[in-house]
Amino acid sequence: MKREEFQLAVQLGFVRTVPGAMPGTAEGAADPTRRRVARSEIERLTKAPDFPEGLRERVRSVGTSEGAQLLSISKERFARLARTGHFSPVRFYVNRYRAVVWLYPAAELGEFALTHPGLLTGRLPLDVRIRADGGEDWRPRNWRARRLGMLLRASGDPWVRTAAIASLLDPVQLAEVVDDPFERAYLDRFRPAPPSWRPTTPAAREIADRLLLADDPDEILWHRMSLALALDEARADRQAPWPGAPPPGGHPLAPPGSILAALGVPMPATAPLGLPATAPATLPSPAPAVRPQTALPGGDAAGPVPGPAPTGPASSGPASSGPASSGPASSGPAPAGLAGGPMSPGEASLGPASPGPASLGTASAGPARPPGGIRPPGRRTRRSLLDRLRGRKEVRSRPGG
Repeated sequence: MKREEFQLAVQLGFVRTVPGAMPGTAEGAADPTRRRVARSEIERLTKAPDFPEGLRERVRSVGTSEGAQLLSISKERFARLARTGHFSPVRFYVNRYRAVVWLYPAAELGEFALTHPGLLTGRLPLDVRIRADGGEDWRPRNWRARRLGMLLRASGDPWVRTAAIASLLDPVQLAEVVDDPFERAYLDRFRPAPPSWRPTTPAAREIADRLLLADDPDEILWHRMSLALALDEARADRQAPWPGAPPPGGHPLAPPGSILAALGVPMPATAPLGLPATAPATLPSPAPAVRPQTALPGGDAAGPVPGPAPTGPASSGPASSGPASSGPASSGPAPAGLAGGPMSPGEASLGPASPGPASLGTASAGPARPPGGIRPPGRRTRRSLLDRLRGRKEVRSRPGG
């Protein structure tokens, strides 16, 4: 089979797949985003009496002209039935005129001819004519629904299923339903890849990308509600990771100093990166900054305005009894206190002293998710589905909303 035929067979459910192994794992952990065909499924398909012609015929797709010939109707009638949602396309492509060409499964068209013979002859029903004349086009919506069904059947992981629903909404709609940025980032990890047959040219790809997102208001509302319900199920299964959370193994990473202290190895105190362990003996004092004289409104010239007091080297003598300077702290080299040693009274403290070996004996517990309903710092409080719907109703009820 060709690659396109095999992909259609998987999408239509004729070939069953299972989660593939995650690359780089010796244990063979399942990766919900990768699918493969089991050997037993290949044996089942090859043992069929009509293999491979029968499978090729079941996945054969036709356009409007060939589909109209298959149903023995005109192309206009076929297009009206397709726009009103009587059969769903399985694929599309953008031709050189930037027009979307829809493809339909030939097997489903044959079943439609057997189950709805009244729609193939005579005058179309009134409701079908009204919908067709009103400009309805259900082909993009039906194709998205078919693709979503395939994605939901392909995985049982709640977060993967939620990401499949979220892929049908634009970023603005998604942010209104999933107000937690960490959850949106987690859903983006499981976002399904676009179809491999998507156009490559920029103009055609832009048209295809628009067809991937829901555009009808009823369809958007349906997917928003589905996403909110699926998100509640995913949260009940497990929480989305956030920065500082322990790895999936369950044990938080301990600081390096706590490991050395547990082994009884003293850890020498070091200065912060980029700062020397000890301050030099003498530092040159910068010249005081003097602003130029400016004329006052009365005509008198203002005297020179002295700049901030120079910060010289740390002195070991008695401290000055003058008022404390309100200028910025000196950014000179680190004093000896940062290296773990005692600080002299004249030295200016640039930060807390580094802990010595004695303070490394207690291993600090790694970051863990706050218990209960406490949210990590920076995360917004989740709203229930009812609160979100109420907020949406209030926005619509505002004047000019």
